[in-house]
Amino acid sequence: MPSDHLAAIVTGGGTGVGRATALKLAALRYGVVINYSRSQAEATATAEEIQAAGGRAICLQADVSNDDDCRRLVDAAMESFGRIDVLVNCAGTTEFIPFSRLEDVSTETWTRLFQVNVVGAFQCARAVAESMRRLGGGCIINVSSVAAQLGQGSSIPYCCSKAALDNLTVSLARTLAPEIRVNGIAPGFIAGRWTQNGLGEKYESIVQAYERSLPLKQVCQPEDIADGILSLITGSRLVTGQTLVVDGGMLIAGYQVKFE
Repeated sequence: MPSDHLAAIVTGGGTGVGRATALKLAALRYGVVINYSRSQAEATATAEEIQAAGGRAICLQADVSNDDDCRRLVDAAMESFGRIDVLVNCAGTTEFIPFSRLEDVSTETWTRLFQVNVVGAFQCARAVAESMRRLGGGCIINVSSVAAQLGQGSSIPYCCSKAALDNLTVSLARTLAPEIRVNGIAPGFIAGRWTQNGLGEKYESIVQAYERSLPLKQVCQPEDIADGILSLITGSRLVTGQTLVVDGGMLIAGYQVKFE
């Protein structure tokens, strides 16, 4: 199938890694469904940028924690493009809660983070699986985090949700094979609005501390993670059930920056 007939869904596609991934997929002539939950203006701007460059993109609001919304998202993609070749589960959420403040972690926090970060990815994958199988194959990418391995990040529930997502990647890869490949990507610290809003005045000092301690002396930019995602889509057809780490060497560094 010529590349200009391919189509992708990118959840959380209006901002950050999702936006960067949507733009790169469009540059490869994919039609792109840009999903957003609240960031309508950013999603619209991303779609307009793709369209201005001659690409194909639509925006659709959907809450991935809601199964009906996930199925509606897939139906809209099929109606617009007639096929779905790639699903990038980039939608995610967190709360910035220092690990030592155990009493600040509510049951609602656990439920919300798992519902979006894990259940949402499962629901989107389930919704798209049959359409991909009818085409003869497809590719699903789950955006995880090195927090899953390090047990360090914005909060304990976030780290645990990403560890569960890594397990989901393996489980789905086994279940959906051989037609559908399922892989993950685990970013390190990503510079941008999400971390800046969460860390507040500590943001710059944490970025500088990472840049001093990381082997590659750079934190991740959204485009770095998008490049990794595309490598899992366009690279070897025999890679499945893997989570690619893109972290500037964070996992191998002896020093870890504390968010507290």
